[in-house]
Amino acid sequence: MSDDKAPDPVRLTELALSHFRSHRRTRLTLDTRPVAIHGDNGAGKTNLLEAVSLLSPGRGMRRAGAEEIIRRPEGIGWKVSATLGGHEVELRAEPGAPRTTAIDGKPAPQVALARIARILWLVPSMDRLWLEGAEGRRRFLDRMTLSFLPDHAEGVLTYEKAMRDRNRLLKDGVRDARWFEALEVLMARHGAAIHARRTDALARLTAAQDGDGPFPTADLTLTGPDDATTEDTLREALAAGRGRDTAAGRTLTGPHRADLTAVYAAKGMEARLCSTGEQKALLISLILANARALRAEDGTAPILLLDEVAAHLDADRRAALYGELLGIGGQAFLTGTDPRLFRELGDAARHLRVTDGAGESRTEEVDP
Repeated sequence: MSDDKAPDPVRLTELALSHFRSHRRTRLTLDTRPVAIHGDNGAGKTNLLEAVSLLSPGRGMRRAGAEEIIRRPEGIGWKVSATLGGHEVELRAEPGAPRTTAIDGKPAPQVALARIARILWLVPSMDRLWLEGAEGRRRFLDRMTLSFLPDHAEGVLTYEKAMRDRNRLLKDGVRDARWFEALEVLMARHGAAIHARRTDALARLTAAQDGDGPFPTADLTLTGPDDATTEDTLREALAAGRGRDTAAGRTLTGPHRADLTAVYAAKGMEARLCSTGEQKALLISLILANARALRAEDGTAPILLLDEVAAHLDADRRAALYGELLGIGGQAFLTGTDPRLFRELGDAARHLRVTDGAGESRTEEVDP
């Protein structure tokens, strides 16, 4: 007899920080409820979310180097320990050394974290996503793609390494076609797969948007070089473009040149032309769609990190956001300066206050 019971959601049940930014020593034991974190600006709220974001591949939601995270003035290195989805995860970095990852006591590559939990975030620096360069939008799309397809991280890393090697040949004026061919075959294989995975992720996001909900839907399009969509066309384009790329000193075609465009569906207006509030609402809508799609796929919702999101919403949309989070059922971490922002959550959330005492962040549980 088959067992149709949905899998238990992946939870972060223990989190410990040592000399991590403003947190000299912080330990949290968590349950299944969302976590509402309030405190003054600079108290260390976002640092908690950043630590959680590092439990996924990449440089986390601040894209900080390991050296930037070290608590000052001690400068002795930092460590994040977590119990995540039943696994013991440890991240650490000593001064002058790169970050290391261990899972269940064994060294592991960062990309292995993608197979344990899906972690998504929305932070204030993303508010200008639709206005600034394409790199940020690609990163946003790749983070969502990674949540659906854990192999995406490894594919992107392989493609980028091959591209860096090719760029080095271009800058060094290498003319031997055999050196280029080997790298271009690799780039074409992984580049086509990157394009296919991104396209698949956009289809899932589109299907999961709630057209009748309080947050707007977006028409999403992946744009970029037309010759970067299949393995054959990308390989041919790379070979044909060697002369042009040599003059530029870099590779000018491929999925690293793609862009994500969004249109506010109800208005038929590009996101970049929308108001600041509408742009923020579109981002929230896409994050929620991502979470709903993951939940629908296998019953397991992602961990959501929402930094200073509630403060930008009116009371109705704030209540709607909380209802969505509780309905999706995944673990969520929210921050804000005012505890009243989380009043609608009541006992459905765990409420933490972060304070700065003598240059050290302190965290305590409080009543809603």
